[in-house]
Amino acid sequence: MTPKDPKSLIQIAHASGAEIEAEPLDLGARVRELRKERDWTLEQAANQAGLARSTLSKIENGQMSPTYDALKKLATGLQISVPQLFTPPQRDQVNGRMAVTKSDDGQPLATATYEHKLLADSLTKKQMLPYRTRVRARSMKEFDGWVRHDGEEFLYVLTGVIRLYTEFYEVIEMRRGDSAYYDATMGHNVISVSPEDATILWVTSLS
Repeated sequence: MTPKDPKSLIQIAHASGAEIEAEPLDLGARVRELRKERDWTLEQAANQAGLARSTLSKIENGQMSPTYDALKKLATGLQISVPQLFTPPQRDQVNGRMAVTKSDDGQPLATATYEHKLLADSLTKKQMLPYRTRVRARSMKEFDGWVRHDGEEFLYVLTGVIRLYTEFYEVIEMRRGDSAYYDATMGHNVISVSPEDATILWVTSLS
């Protein structure tokens, strides 16, 4: 039988022998939490589970009730049992955490168009990914199509002059102190148009 609602899914978990509290659990939020614990993007988690990215997105956002077959695939991909999907995690109390990155530090990551330095790289399970970038690219021809990924993104120009190209908006020229916030699933690329390579601060949400 294919379950049609969350109550049916909880009954399946009970039948499997899990000890689950009577209070209904938000399955979508639980799946998202398990995915983020592994630092996986939607794409990575969907590939691990053998599901379409759109299907996983709908499950996480409560837009569909997964079949038991989909639940088994999710559990296998997350390397847990089906009942664990419905078991609230035990919360460790966290009073605070912090990471300081000195100006000359940061994990380097170079590409043909950008030279990144990942900041706060010592912290795990972050909700944001901050990095300082030296923009090498001088033309859109240097990119192999649009850059796009999950989440939202904030860009702040530190030095130089850049042009921000996006899939749905006109090109924007930006100088030191200018910033932009945009949906990162929209295609986007940045080039430097100043004599020297521009530097920018990028902060990407991990969702």
